[in-house]
Amino acid sequence: MDAERKNDMQVTRWPILIGTVIVMIGLGTIYTWSLFNQPLEDKFGWNVGAVATTFSIMSFALSLSTLSASKIQEKLGIRGLLALSAIGMGAGLVITAFDTELWMLYITAGIIVGAANGIAYMTTLSNAIQWYPEKKGLVSGIAIGAYGIGSVLFKYVLQFLIEHSGVSLAFLYWGLISFVLLGAGLLLVRQAPVLEAKKSAQQTATAERDYSVKDMLKTKEAYFLFFILFTACMSGLYMIGSVSNIGISLAGLDAATAANAVALVALLNTAGRLVLGAASDYMNRLKVVAGALLITAIAAVVISHVTLNAVLFFISVSLVAFCFGGNITIFPTIVAEFFGLKNQSRNYGIIYQGFGLGGLSASFISGLLGGFAPTFNLIAILCSLAFIVALTLHVPEEKAAVRKEEQRREQYRKRQAY
Repeated sequence: MDAERKNDMQVTRWPILIGTVIVMIGLGTIYTWSLFNQPLEDKFGWNVGAVATTFSIMSFALSLSTLSASKIQEKLGIRGLLALSAIGMGAGLVITAFDTELWMLYITAGIIVGAANGIAYMTTLSNAIQWYPEKKGLVSGIAIGAYGIGSVLFKYVLQFLIEHSGVSLAFLYWGLISFVLLGAGLLLVRQAPVLEAKKSAQQTATAERDYSVKDMLKTKEAYFLFFILFTACMSGLYMIGSVSNIGISLAGLDAATAANAVALVALLNTAGRLVLGAASDYMNRLKVVAGALLITAIAAVVISHVTLNAVLFFISVSLVAFCFGGNITIFPTIVAEFFGLKNQSRNYGIIYQGFGLGGLSASFISGLLGGFAPTFNLIAILCSLAFIVALTLHVPEEKAAVRKEEQRREQYRKRQAY
C-alpha cells in the first residue's frame, strides 16, 4: 500500500466504523427477547418456556445463515447484503405482530429474523476488522459492543412499547425501527479493499496461515475452538434468553425487579465486549478466553448451588454476561490468527456454528434436565473443560514450532550425553 492510498484509507474508514456501529445497534436489539416471553404467554396462553425457545431458534438461524453470508456479499456487495438484511429483519418483525400461533412465531421471529440478522452480523464484523487490521481486537470490541448496546437501549424502548401499545404492536414498531437503523448504517459502510486487506495481512503473523475451509477442517484446533465457542455461547445465550425468568424462579424476585436484569445483563454484555476485546490486543487471547470461562463456571456453580438473594443473583448473571460478551468478541480475531484473514468470513462462519448450536441446545438440555439449576450444573462442567482446552491450545504453526524446538533440544542433550 503506497502512502497516498494508506492516507486515503485512514480518512475514509472512520465513517465506515460509525456505519458499522449503527448497523450493529439495530442487529443487537434481538437480545431483548426475554421481555416478550411473559407478555406473549399472557396474551395467547402459550407456555413461557415454549415462547423462550423462539430465542434459541433465532440464535440457531442466525449462526446457520452466516455460512451463506460470504456468497451473498460476493454477489450483492456489503451494502446490498445489508439492504437484504434490513428488509428481512424489518419484515420478519412486522409479520410477527400478526402471529396468532406458536409455530408462526418460530418461523417469523425465530427463523426469518434470525437469518436476516446473521448474514449482516458476520459480514459487517469481518468487513470492519479488514478495515482495521492493526486494531483487530479493539475494532471487534467496538462493533460487537455496539451489538450489545442495541439490547441496552432497546430494553427500555421495547418495554415502553409493550406496556403502552401491547406486545403485538411492539413487534411492528420494532420492525420499522430496525429497518431504519440498518438502512441508515449501510449508507456509511463500504466494502474493505481486497488488495489492501491482503497487504495488511501480509504485514502480520497471520500472513502464512491463509487456510481454506477445507484445510481448516483438517486441523484438530478447529474442533477445539468450536467446542470452546459452543460452551461459551451455551452459557451466555441460555441466561440472556431467560434471565428474568431465572431471577423469578431461583432468586424469588418479582417480575419488575427481574426485568431490570435484562438491562443489567445487556450492559455487562456490552462492557465485556469492549473491555476484553481491547485487552486481547495486549494479552494472549486464548488465556483471556480461558479466564472468562473459569469465571463463568464459578458463577454457574453459585447460581445452581447457593441460595440466591437479589444482590448475589445480579452479580452472578452480570459475570456470565460480561464473560460471554468478551468471549464472542475475541473469537473472530482468534480464528483469524489461527487460520488467516484471507478466508476469515468463511472460516469463522464454520466455527461460529457453535454459537447457534450452543443457544439451541441449551433450551432442549434444560427441558431434559428439568430446569435452571441442573442446567447451570452442566454449564459449570463444560466451562471447566473448555477452560483447560483454551489454556493448552496453540496456533497450528506455533505448536509445530514448539515441538520442533523441543526435538532439537532433546537431540542436543543426547549429543551432550555422548
